Amino acid sequence: MTSLLEGAKKLVTRGSDIGERVAGLERAVEASRGRLDDDVVEHAGSTADRAAHRLRLSADHTVVALAGATGSGKSSTFNALTGLELSAVGVRRPTTSWATACVWGSEGAPELLEFLGIPARHQVSRDNLLSVGREDDVLQGVVLLDLPDHDSTEVSHHLEVDRLVSLADMLIWVLDPQKYADAAVHERYLRPLAGHQDVMLVVLNQIDRVPEERREAMVGDVRRLLAADGLTGVPVLAVSSKEGWGIDELREEIARKVAGKKVTKQRLEADVRGAATRLRAVTGETKVPTLPRERLDALEDAFAEAAGVPTVVKAVEESTRVRANRATGWPVTSWLSKFRPDPLKRLHLDLGPAGKELAGVPRTSVPEPTQVQRARIDTEVRTLVDEVSDGLRPAWSHAIRRASVARLPELGDRLDKALGGTDLGPQKLPVWAGAVRVLQWALILAALTGAVWLGVLALGTYARVPEPPTPTWGGFALPTLLLLGGVVLGVLLALLCRVLVSATARRRARVADKALRDAIGEVSDELVVAPIRTELDAYGQAVDGLATALR
Repeated sequence: MTSLLEGAKKLVTRGSDIGERVAGLERAVEASRGRLDDDVVEHAGSTADRAAHRLRLSADHTVVALAGATGSGKSSTFNALTGLELSAVGVRRPTTSWATACVWGSEGAPELLEFLGIPARHQVSRDNLLSVGREDDVLQGVVLLDLPDHDSTEVSHHLEVDRLVSLADMLIWVLDPQKYADAAVHERYLRPLAGHQDVMLVVLNQIDRVPEERREAMVGDVRRLLAADGLTGVPVLAVSSKEGWGIDELREEIARKVAGKKVTKQRLEADVRGAATRLRAVTGETKVPTLPRERLDALEDAFAEAAGVPTVVKAVEESTRVRANRATGWPVTSWLSKFRPDPLKRLHLDLGPAGKELAGVPRTSVPEPTQVQRARIDTEVRTLVDEVSDGLRPAWSHAIRRASVARLPELGDRLDKALGGTDLGPQKLPVWAGAVRVLQWALILAALTGAVWLGVLALGTYARVPEPPTPTWGGFALPTLLLLGGVVLGVLLALLCRVLVSATARRRARVADKALRDAIGEVSDELVVAPIRTELDAYGQAVDGLATALR
């Protein structure tokens, strides 16, 4: 890109933003690769590459190509313009697939000729010749090419003409009175170049062979055919290279276009505009859509349901209730809860550090998504894609749809990992549970103390041992208060804690639900939303790049 901008400065200084246009087309091409029709994208990419390369070369030279059919007098016109016999004419014309180049002003031209692929043996520098005339000054800065015949039977000639037609800054089509309406030149070259009329000239050669009274009508007929090709306004010059008629006018017309130093810019702009227009036809210019929040929420809900989040949340609530009740319940009966299975352990969501180390990656026993749950995910993905791609061209809609489902085969494994990797905190008991446990054991100890005390007193009475004085409190014997108080208060405390445990379990379930949905949301974003967002970003870059190329 640095070299592109450096080369673009040569034309930008003349009021052109062609460098930015080429860069915009390049951005659109990169964003469209693998998403749009390969032929369209590759055509735009090769156009951008050619334009970028041309910008890095001499801006002081204009490449003017003479193209025409066999017998049109193209080579004789080339010789007349150069004032030299450089190209063989008629039967003496060599059957070569190379073009001949004549250069006026050699500084900076070697790199340009290398870019054009003209062999050194087919290059002539006008500055190095002894016969320097006024025309040399007029055509200063011109690289004049004599192309092979476009209707030659040699395939290599066709390929060379096509290549140089795409590289030349200015095109001069040499037609003859007999074949100026030939469909080959109109359908293969002129019509496809309808957007390049500013850098084209049409020469009706061999006008000396046409009766004088028919010449004007024939020129008018050529203009009519050009208009049908979309080339209204292209200058048509009647010349005779043999007699020298119109050659000076042709030379002056070339010089006039070259003198403005706009031909190269106009050719590149026409190329970029044509490629960008073709690419925009399959891209469109609809504003980049946004992802609707309600659809994303619905997709996350579908993922959460398929992952079994409601089942896990219920297990967290039940597990918290079981563990907290075991810790805060009446010790005489709470040990029985150890025989009750822990819901989280059944789902392998509380393996503990040792279990996770043995398992490597946490795995769960949450049931696989059912067909109904998978169908709901498919429906939500399809609905999201339909809303996002509404108004986009089919190619981009298909690209977004492909991206949205490309990673769904990973769904089961990624959901399972998300569940297993979420810290549900089942081993964490409420802060107050420790104090309740100490208090419960203190009440049990008090009840045991009272029971033992009363037992000792009963044994003494049975043995008719004098009963020692028994302390009282509030009119009740202290041993009785300890026994009854320890049991009653312990049971009441356990019942009170059940209420607190239920509230804690519900709160833990809400926290777990949020943590799980956050984890599942990351999976949803990674597998579906992020690929869609990537496609939308690419679409935005393509639209923005094309807008720059076509502004």
